[in-house]
Amino acid sequence: MTTSVLILMVVLLILSGIFAAAETALTAVSRGRMHQLEKEGSSRARSVNILVSDRESLIGAILLGNTFLNIFVSALATVVFTTLFGERGIAIATGVMTLVILVFVEVLPKTLAIVRTDMLALNIARPLRPIVSVLGPIVRAVQWFVWRVLGLFGVREESGEPLMPAHEEIRGTVDLHHIEGTVEREHRDMIGGVLDLVDLKIADVMIHRKNMVAIDADQEPSALFDALLAANHSRVPVWRETPDNIIGLLHTREVMREYARRGGSLKGFDILSLLAEPWFAPDTTTLEEQLRSFKERRSHFALVVDEYGTLQGLITLEDILQEILGDIPDEHAVAARAGIRPQPDGSFNIDGAIPVRDINRALEWNLPEDEATTLAGLVIHEARTIPEVGQRFAFYGFKFEVLRRQRNQITALRVTPPAKSEMATTASANA
Repeated sequence: MTTSVLILMVVLLILSGIFAAAETALTAVSRGRMHQLEKEGSSRARSVNILVSDRESLIGAILLGNTFLNIFVSALATVVFTTLFGERGIAIATGVMTLVILVFVEVLPKTLAIVRTDMLALNIARPLRPIVSVLGPIVRAVQWFVWRVLGLFGVREESGEPLMPAHEEIRGTVDLHHIEGTVEREHRDMIGGVLDLVDLKIADVMIHRKNMVAIDADQEPSALFDALLAANHSRVPVWRETPDNIIGLLHTREVMREYARRGGSLKGFDILSLLAEPWFAPDTTTLEEQLRSFKERRSHFALVVDEYGTLQGLITLEDILQEILGDIPDEHAVAARAGIRPQPDGSFNIDGAIPVRDINRALEWNLPEDEATTLAGLVIHEARTIPEVGQRFAFYGFKFEVLRRQRNQITALRVTPPAKSEMATTASANA
């Protein structure tokens, strides 16, 4: 009798270990990977997805089976050890079964499930489905009772914590893999740039009207032509009377094509007859919406206006792509864009007009990007005033010194970052 009972106990412990491994594997499995495998025709992945789609029933069924098996095998062990050792068998059974269940039923199978998550999930899902179905009514009854008990303390099913948005979950996963060294910094930035298209407004990345290259329509034709060539852009806004009064766009390629057709002569060439109608976009438009509009209109250029219709700047397809890919150097540029100059003492001299996002990407800093678009704007926001040259500030762990100012615009600052250990601590706290 004792031998048969021991064999039964071993079988029950193995089944309990399988339940424990299934719990870990199916809760840790990558749903994205299983979804892709199901699309490729994997029936095992489909079984995984069906089980994981009702996680509450899955966990309830596994815990029910696991608990029943552990209690059953413990009861059998108590009987066996009591028969062999008398009253001392109760204490011996308690100690032995605690050790056996901990090592061979919990730690060992769950550790295996962690290191072989996908393999175990794919292999165990199909035989587990009928068990979950059979135990379903019991699990639902238990869940109903649990929610009634929790209801006595004011906890309702719909009062759970809000789920994290999917794109934030993806961002957190990518950041974690970057910290672990499995995702390169460039790839992390590219994925982050795509995710940011939903939140960023075109006002955050546009070329401000102060930096726009535009042409006065009232110039002589030769001066107008020279100004168009000097602009070195494929599309150039044209204004009349005031720089804010944009009357159209000149496409350099079309102008040059007509110029070539005329044999390289400007005589009688009305360049303004080639003006294209400008397209205006509100500065509150998100980059995702603007990218969609570019595709629908088959255009790569839009002028940005505020709620009053006042010109604020311009946005191009390249500006949006740079948010995803980082700076795209112009093929005719002599050197990469200046603006961030490291100093021997570890500080950086940075142009005030450089966007905070670009600084964070280039130097892997964690300056806040929601308070202002540019570094100068961030300093003004924190200082609550327009600082004078030489003034110094300290916030977010960084030290800022104003180097140059033109009228009310801060044009250059010296920024001293905190030590790397302090930056890591700050980043983890913000997360």
